[in-house]
Amino acid sequence: MSRLAEFRAAEKALQDQLAQLESMKKDAGLKREIEFEQKLLGLMKTYEKGLRDIVAILDPKGQAKAPAPAAKQHRRPRVVKVYENPHSGELIETKGGNHRGLKAWKEQYGSDTVESWVRR
Repeated sequence: MSRLAEFRAAEKALQDQLAQLESMKKDAGLKREIEFEQKLLGLMKTYEKGLRDIVAILDPKGQAKAPAPAAKQHRRPRVVKVYENPHSGELIETKGGNHRGLKAWKEQYGSDTVESWVRR
């Protein structure tokens, strides 16, 4: 695409966005939301309250909690699986599927077959 074509496309996109912005400015619902936001921010400033304070006032039980950033979710520890090769009697103990010997077996015998070798 030539630079002139890029310019014209960008100019057209800008005109479209400006038209959309003008139509939004005339929307009564948007005007009410902006007015509400300004009044709410003014009240928060007057009473020195933050967003968390407002949420705590409106929802005292905290039912609509946002996930706490400091809380870490712990994964369940991986279970050790023991695979026994019925052809050689060899055992492989692993917590994941990234074991070199296990990969070789899966390549040689197929994944489904090797998974059937898990000892319980």
